[in-house]
Amino acid sequence: MYPLLFRAVLSRMDPESAHHSAMLVIRLAGVPPFSWIARGLTAPAPQLRTRALGLEFASPFGIAAGFDKNVIGAAGLGALGFGHVEIGTVTAIPQDGNPRPRLFRLVADHALINRMGFNNEGADAASRRLRKLRIRKRRPVIGANIGKSRVVDVADATADYVRSATLLAPLADYLAVNVSSPNTPGLRTLQAVETLAPLLKAVKDAAGTTPMLVKIAPDLTDDEVVAITRLAVELGLAGVIAANTTISREGLATDAAVVEAAGAGGLSGRPVRERALEVVSLVRETAPDPDFCVIGVGGVETADDVRALLQAGATLVQGYTAFIYRGPLWGRQINRALAR
Repeated sequence: MYPLLFRAVLSRMDPESAHHSAMLVIRLAGVPPFSWIARGLTAPAPQLRTRALGLEFASPFGIAAGFDKNVIGAAGLGALGFGHVEIGTVTAIPQDGNPRPRLFRLVADHALINRMGFNNEGADAASRRLRKLRIRKRRPVIGANIGKSRVVDVADATADYVRSATLLAPLADYLAVNVSSPNTPGLRTLQAVETLAPLLKAVKDAAGTTPMLVKIAPDLTDDEVVAITRLAVELGLAGVIAANTTISREGLATDAAVVEAAGAGGLSGRPVRERALEVVSLVRETAPDPDFCVIGVGGVETADDVRALLQAGATLVQGYTAFIYRGPLWGRQINRALAR
């Protein structure tokens, strides 16, 4: 049913407009009585419960950052069977992001190119919504993904991250520090260990007892992945999220002219799958302690993809892009297949 709807209607819409339309349905799924119906259809099997970060997840499979930037759809996504929702990326200062169009489908690759630029309503707005969400009896585990405000110079990034962490960490189940988006100028330079170490230490101090992870890019060299993982262990971080979108355009099935017309931005979806597996394996090899949480993300479409990341060493798995192609029952499909 959904593939027909996608081909007939949604694929003809601007991708960002289609996302906003879908979010209206997702928000409705989080409101009684619709949430009762949704949970009845999509609740993960009990055997999928997973312990990580000192928390219990209904399923190891959740939604990656970027889908619910402003904490408006998390309850609905939980009702649709996702074990956790990572909201954001949130910045301390509200920002509109990059000019539209900024989101592009590569249908032949089941992929997206985005250069959204951390468009969000800011940490103050996110904190207000998180506070309301926390009082709900039934909700998924909520992670808060934070990034650098565009108007803030890279040299002043630490204070900017600390402000977001101070507002969001007390209200989130875990905190994710995003230093790996390709769509904020200079952001990826923060992944250099000598720059990253003082930033992570300051944000960890601000996060207090809330578990904190760092999200890294798939475009890092293996040596850089190892160095950042060792730093995360040394600083006492709760884990690593591997990995963000890639700037690579290698091996795509989509016509080269279409890819070129889409322009700059991070590529997500099926083409990232193999590198995500490699990075997850490398992180786990470097940090074998099972209490160190590795969240695998990149190219997840099926339960087999989830299993592959878990077998590579991931504790939890996230997806985003395939939701666009598979629809609102995607979480249910994966959870049922995992349970089998």
